[in-house]
Amino acid sequence: MSTAEFDLVVIGGGVNGCGIAADAAGRGLRVLLAERGDLASGTSSASSKLVHGGLRYLEHYDFRLVRQSLIEREVLLAKAPHIVWPLRFVLPQAPGSRPAWLIRAGLLLYDLLARRRVIPRSRGIDLRTDPAGRSLREGLSQGFAYWDCWVDDARLVVLNARAAADRGAEILTRTPVVGIEPDGHFWRVRIAGPDGVRVVRASALVNAAGPWVDRVASLVAAPLIASHPPLRLIKGSHIVVPRIAGADDAYLLQHPDGRVVFALPFEEHFTLIGTTDVAFTGDPATVAIDAAEEAYLLDLASRWFRQPLTASDIIWRFAGVRPLYDDASADPSAVTRDYRLDLSAGGTTPPLLTVMGGKITTYRRLAEEALDRLSPYLPRCGPAWTADAPLPGGDIQRADLGAFIAGLSGQYPGIPRAMLDRLARRHGSDISTVLADAKTPADLGDDLGGGLTAREVAYFRDHEWARTAQDVLWRRTKVGLHLTPEARETAARAIERILAA
Repeated sequence: MSTAEFDLVVIGGGVNGCGIAADAAGRGLRVLLAERGDLASGTSSASSKLVHGGLRYLEHYDFRLVRQSLIEREVLLAKAPHIVWPLRFVLPQAPGSRPAWLIRAGLLLYDLLARRRVIPRSRGIDLRTDPAGRSLREGLSQGFAYWDCWVDDARLVVLNARAAADRGAEILTRTPVVGIEPDGHFWRVRIAGPDGVRVVRASALVNAAGPWVDRVASLVAAPLIASHPPLRLIKGSHIVVPRIAGADDAYLLQHPDGRVVFALPFEEHFTLIGTTDVAFTGDPATVAIDAAEEAYLLDLASRWFRQPLTASDIIWRFAGVRPLYDDASADPSAVTRDYRLDLSAGGTTPPLLTVMGGKITTYRRLAEEALDRLSPYLPRCGPAWTADAPLPGGDIQRADLGAFIAGLSGQYPGIPRAMLDRLARRHGSDISTVLADAKTPADLGDDLGGGLTAREVAYFRDHEWARTAQDVLWRRTKVGLHLTPEARETAARAIERILAA
């Protein structure tokens, strides 16, 4: 049997890998992406769910990263208005915190670095009269408000995979790469799929395996080619509690140790608190929050909010490993969140690009730069195109999103408005494919709980590579958070049956 040939093979189905695959496919390249698990099953679904400039990065003088992130914030708002939302952040001030003049100066610089079309400017607020002050402990009066954005991180990854597939890329999930070796001017890549090992050839290779970058590099038969600058693994953990009373804005909370932690409105009824920064060693697949991290986040939230929190309030907890470029910073919080692209190429050796670091906000720019770096080795490679192209479902103007959802009520009068709203914020204009000819909720099949229906699960199976109940409950949606443990088990069994059909 002949060996399939691709211009580019991308290893890793996180936001960077899927972003690179989408960019490459849109430039006319033959692309294959191989992911050992589910899309966004690692770092990319364990973020703080933010598209932001990184206000705290200003303290480390990382002005280039902040500027680039603020530019990309507006780009992503336009590309995916159904899953990226402006969000007001409140930064309360108290004795022992950073001085007010320093915060004011930082926010002024943040505003100056931003290219704003949708996002308002920052301003000072009086916490005694501003609604955001109602959830905070008594005695606080001074605060600041600024704006960044929330994002459904796992859906952002899936939509980039969709964008790649729509342009001809082959997306393989649960297919680990098990061997890589040079083969003349190509890479020979062995992929373990459900039907055995498949061999493909690629003109260029991208290692975007996140925390597993070193593991993938060890598969390369030419170690000198596979070497790259050192990687530093930093664990970030989050907890989810019932919505703190009155906390309908996002909060940036200062810890006495100098770190800052977010408390974010999440999934209508919850508050998401994180993140930590802890050096990590071991297998990233086994990463988990520990008791010390939980206590740290609970203590900080209780310092600022009127409502004290205890471990019994935690409904969900998750942790991820950030694969950062090691800049030798002593403080894990100070390690740069900027990305680094390391290109090995020369002579008869085909190009290998290794991706390190980066953040959700800058994934598109990272992908664009990756293709620009590889384009001299890929004659078929066309020009950059992603800055102005919407992601699947994103061809809705931000200002018209409310009108779009209202219009759905006229198109589907028998579907409750709350269901239409939820589906539109998940699928955007692709809601028409999900609903198809449905006229009532009964037409969508069994109600599996949390607003999830059998029809939508089948959509995830057929269009978004969902293969297990976990894929659906925690990555394609967050329905698992809205169900009791018993209801979750019942839903999981029903989902597995649909996915297997």
